Amino acid sequence: MNAPDRLPPAMRADTTAWPQAQADDEHYRGLIAQIGSEIGQSLSSALERVNALATTGKIDRPGLRALRDEIELARRVGMMGQQLARFASGRVRQSPETLSLTQMARDVLVQRGRELTARGLDVRQAMRPVDVIVDATLLHTLLQALLDWTLEHARGAVEFRIDLRPWPPHARLSCHFSHLPPLMPDDGVVARDEDEAGGVARLDTLSWRLVQQIAWTLKLGIERVEGAGGSTAVTLEFPQTVTEQIEGVTAIEIDQGFGVSDNSKPLAGAQVLVLAARRDLRGDIRDATRHMGLVVDFVGSVEEAEEFCRDALPQAVIYESTLGGQRFERLRASIEAEVPQFVFIEVTPEGDRFQLSNEGTRTHATIGREAVAASLPSALIFELSRAM
Repeated sequence: MNAPDRLPPAMRADTTAWPQAQADDEHYRGLIAQIGSEIGQSLSSALERVNALATTGKIDRPGLRALRDEIELARRVGMMGQQLARFASGRVRQSPETLSLTQMARDVLVQRGRELTARGLDVRQAMRPVDVIVDATLLHTLLQALLDWTLEHARGAVEFRIDLRPWPPHARLSCHFSHLPPLMPDDGVVARDEDEAGGVARLDTLSWRLVQQIAWTLKLGIERVEGAGGSTAVTLEFPQTVTEQIEGVTAIEIDQGFGVSDNSKPLAGAQVLVLAARRDLRGDIRDATRHMGLVVDFVGSVEEAEEFCRDALPQAVIYESTLGGQRFERLRASIEAEVPQFVFIEVTPEGDRFQLSNEGTRTHATIGREAVAASLPSALIFELSRAM
């Protein structure tokens, strides 16, 4: 797959770096219409399945899974709409710090490994070690959004590359994949051309708009290039890259231009699984996290948690201590074997505090039942930020 800077200019489909369109009312009217359209399409399909269920009284397992996926997609689109509104408001202030772009990208790929495998995607990495100066939470959110969009469209192999632009010495993160399935030998040229013509439009989903908006918020360069045969390449360029020296000034000495962080929803869009059998505890956790913009799913048994995590991992698990037996420990061990820094937060029946305790090489977070409302949001922010 060709790198974006080697493709002919005519094939550069989308080049943006803090565009004027961000302040354009028409731009945001289009986004609002797109949110409504994508939610409507997903819920319309789900409603057809519910109507069929009401008529026949039956639904098979694949149909039930499809219904769940359609409702989940509608929820996801609604959540992305909230994220877009928050980022576009301009009120998200940042606390840039020196981070390893390479390590964070690798961690996100490991955390999402089960989803990639379930989709049959072969991930290839060519990442040189690079440090950048950027807000950690927003960078993590951007990488998650980029992977969401990639999972939505990629077919076959996906390549992630990190390199350094010669001059100015900016770090570049590139994602390359094909968004069209391989052509069968008897497929016609007309069908292929129609697929390629519609492929670019299909890529402009709300998940792509979110990638764009976060990149603009971080003031990164972003370019998307559509190549022949349905190939797609996205490149993110980081102006604040740590290098040994830039014209006699170290990168750390460059004015970062941001104020102190007061991001009210730093974890918006993050997925959290709650393992709790008691309805009142579920309600308290839901109320405590409602303002955080999280995607929260609830299961009532370890078996359900295993099923939930089989194809895709959340970013944290909050669990009721009474369910933390041997089977749960096996689930925890299998997850930590893939993602050593995975976040588990235990809710104990009694107590009014959040605390960390060390168990060997593992740090164990616990919250007393009486502290859920007051301490759970802070605990999630602390733990997930630490795991990034």
